[in-house]
Amino acid sequence: MVDLEDVTIRTATVADAADIAQVHVASWREAYAGIVPADYLAALDAEERRALWERALARGEITTWLAVVDSRTVGFATLGPRRDEDAEPGDLEIYAMYLDPEAWGRGVARDLMRHSLAEVPDGASLSLWVLGDNDRAQRFYRRHGFAPDGVERMEEYGDTYLVEVRYLRAK
Repeated sequence: MVDLEDVTIRTATVADAADIAQVHVASWREAYAGIVPADYLAALDAEERRALWERALARGEITTWLAVVDSRTVGFATLGPRRDEDAEPGDLEIYAMYLDPEAWGRGVARDLMRHSLAEVPDGASLSLWVLGDNDRAQRFYRRHGFAPDGVERMEEYGDTYLVEVRYLRAK
């Protein structure tokens, strides 16, 4: 069981890629069960994700924070330049926010979100994308001041296309 008082938020380094990948895969498998095709989730490979995270962290174009309890990574959040075509210079995007399922409902996501929001400069807009059927995540984002802006996209997950909804947080 994870206690919020025991959580430390720190900046991730390339050396954290394996831990991030483990949390990433575990979170996807639990959070997206019943939303993303089961065969897609079963095929997720932490070693492949580790390599992706190593490259992403080494490039230095994003910032990733870890939520750590007793030297164990229990969650992470990633912030970077907004990638949408209608983005303006300085706009930011939360690319990922995932927790070990054991940490769900214990305030860790809230702490990661607060930390991420504190890093957004005044006047910058902040966006994120969430699966249209991920009600739990959408409720969480609404509690933190995000709202859907009406923009949706179709993303491929194996042989299936799913709707993702863009959420914005006002400047």
